[in-house]
Amino acid sequence: MALFRSSSALFFNLYASSNQMVLQCPVFYYRKRNCSFQVRADVCPSTEQGYFLKRAGRRPVLSLGAMVALISLSQSNPTTLAAEVKKGFQLVLDKKDGYSFLFPFGWQEVVVQGQDKVFKDVIEPLESVSINMIPTSKQDIRELGSPQEVADALIKKVLAPPSQKIMLVEASEHDADGKAYYTFEFTAQAPNFTRHALGTIVIANGRFYTLTTGANERRWEKMKDRLHTVVDSFKIDKL
Repeated sequence: MALFRSSSALFFNLYASSNQMVLQCPVFYYRKRNCSFQVRADVCPSTEQGYFLKRAGRRPVLSLGAMVALISLSQSNPTTLAAEVKKGFQLVLDKKDGYSFLFPFGWQEVVVQGQDKVFKDVIEPLESVSINMIPTSKQDIRELGSPQEVADALIKKVLAPPSQKIMLVEASEHDADGKAYYTFEFTAQAPNFTRHALGTIVIANGRFYTLTTGANERRWEKMKDRLHTVVDSFKIDKL
């Protein structure tokens, strides 16, 4: 436990001192006025009908683009793919930072300060996935403590504001390509909503990677399988 305290203190100090990586504006803060974001799309529809019309009209172009990208990537370096791209999902492959993951088709990329990438549903703002990184001298996530210890500290100190009531549902460890990943599930309760979220963390390439995804609690049963697909698809490649 003493090792965990000293290691986690160093880790969270890195979060607090990093201007680029600190989570000043968590993903589930989208409704706050002081958390501005920019949707990377030509038009952000104001009605549900307009949104789905735009999504339907965009699907053939996006699908063709995704197919071309996958063919190119599979020919150049097939090991970097986030396993198999499932139907209804799109692939994010960041060769510069060495990670890949899937996200549900139709989510829009947005810009949020402190996040490397964020994709979200423009109708359901709590349905999103985000990833960020901070530098670290650690070589393995297990150096910081057990899955429960690290997940609990990360949620309380970084992923949820102090005003929200959080509950760690579960945390576990799994190995992929010789790297240890911690995966966890939690809820964060605010006065007017509860976000049910999943996260996965890993240390590689001299960085601490954190990917989180989630949805409003009222839509959890509908979304949980897709969100588990997002978390399970997250992979790190050696740079």
